[in-house]
Amino acid sequence: QVQLVESGGGLVQPGGSLRLSCAASGSIVGLSFMGWYRQAPGKQRELVTTVTNYGYATYVDSVKGRFTTSRDNAKNTMYLQMDSLKPEDTAVYSCYATEYGKTLWGQGTQVTVSS
Repeated sequence: QVQLVESGGGLVQPGGSLRLSCAASGSIVGLSFMGWYRQAPGKQRELVTTVTNYGYATYVDSVKGRFTTSRDNAKNTMYLQMDSLKPEDTAVYSCYATEYGKTLWGQGTQVTVSS
């Protein structure tokens, strides 16, 4: 019943910022936001960030210091703040969560960093 919907992607110049949202709808009982993946053209999908239920987050080395993940439990939404964007950040970004051990994915949102 839970559905994840990403938004906030778009075209941005290098050095710019974007804020992605991952909104959960439906029953969120047992839902745990886990983090974000991304897949660039011609590349394998990679884990960008992982968020635990205790608020601890890990980030892939390439985005450390530039990306920040947060959650707003009242809005059932997870965010990915992306600053100092680089062309190599261009990818489809997908949020993921778990519900009673099942992995849930959003539809993905395109982020394009280009001049």
